[in-house]
Amino acid sequence: MRAAEARRRRRIQIGAVGGAVVVIGAAVGIALAASGGSQNAGGAQSGPGSAPLSTLGALKPAPAAGALGPEGVPVPNAAPLAGLGTAATGQPVNGISCQTNEQTLFHIHAHLTVFVNGTPRQIPAAIGIPGAQAQNTASGPFIAAGTCFYWLHTHAADGIIHIESPVKRTYTLGNFFAEWGQPLSSSRVGPATGHVTAIYNGKVFTGNPADIPLTAHGQIQLEVGKPLVAPESISFPSGL
Repeated sequence: MRAAEARRRRRIQIGAVGGAVVVIGAAVGIALAASGGSQNAGGAQSGPGSAPLSTLGALKPAPAAGALGPEGVPVPNAAPLAGLGTAATGQPVNGISCQTNEQTLFHIHAHLTVFVNGTPRQIPAAIGIPGAQAQNTASGPFIAAGTCFYWLHTHAADGIIHIESPVKRTYTLGNFFAEWGQPLSSSRVGPATGHVTAIYNGKVFTGNPADIPLTAHGQIQLEVGKPLVAPESISFPSGL
């Protein structure tokens, strides 16, 4: 009889522990749902998401593309967003080095477009190429040489960001702006300040624009202020 009574008590205790586990699990699920994201093994919240372009409302039509530049990509007929006076001159930036030769183990290209209050701004050539030396072509200047090449750089003023790296890793738009020596946040793009709307591959990027990944043939558009402009889309020529 004593043994039977002991077994009964153990069953009651096990049932109570199981019920507590279920309650705790439900509480965790509710907390995650309320936070709007999941957690990884390190406890960090999941990354930013995206929203449909329709959430932006009516958009101003994109302006006519400029003339094709030396890389076969339109060069905006616009003033530069910023110069190169604050750009890195050879020191490592965000773990990105400047080397005498271009590194092509990991070699992809992305495109960046910028509008300020509905007006286009040009991304200058030679970002990430200190001591740049321009080569004149029939389609405009092309930066063919320099003191060194950062793993992220521009050869022309067409918005093409070259990612040429000795290691395969995820680079971000924030890395590129850090090389340029220009700020980038949800309220600032270089010297332009105001609410920043970021469009990444045709969708609204809902996180910090500095976190936008530079992916193969990724199309990024940053807009400071209003009116908002419909996303431009370029065709990457063969070889880019």
